[in-house]
Amino acid sequence: MKLLLVAAVALVDADRRVLIAQRPEGKQLSGLWEFPGGKVETGERPEETLIRELREELAISVKEPCLAPLTFSSYRYPDFHLLMPLFICRRWEGVPQAMEHQALRWVEPMRLREFPMPAADEPLIPMLRDLL
Repeated sequence: MKLLLVAAVALVDADRRVLIAQRPEGKQLSGLWEFPGGKVETGERPEETLIRELREELAISVKEPCLAPLTFSSYRYPDFHLLMPLFICRRWEGVPQAMEHQALRWVEPMRLREFPMPAADEPLIPMLRDLL
């Protein structure tokens, strides 16, 4: 079974809300809400992936020291196994914009379960609730 490494980030604003993004139409799991991030490319570190993906998907700039590892998710989908480290970030430049997603939403950690998420994202929620 193929192992897929995907890096994700919980962007946290001054009100301790977390940014989630709705997957675009036409993509696998479209319409579900997720933590921003993406596939780690060959030769790339997860932190580099997040810096690249946040620039492409949200039009924001993040510096590597602002990305702190928090936890990870390991989930078996029918045709691949996903390993997803989750970082937390409280500092970035710019205002997040939905460049590739259908929508963005700032959500209080206690309300994250109200939004349908991919199965791999759901185990990350308790850590964020406990932290924030």
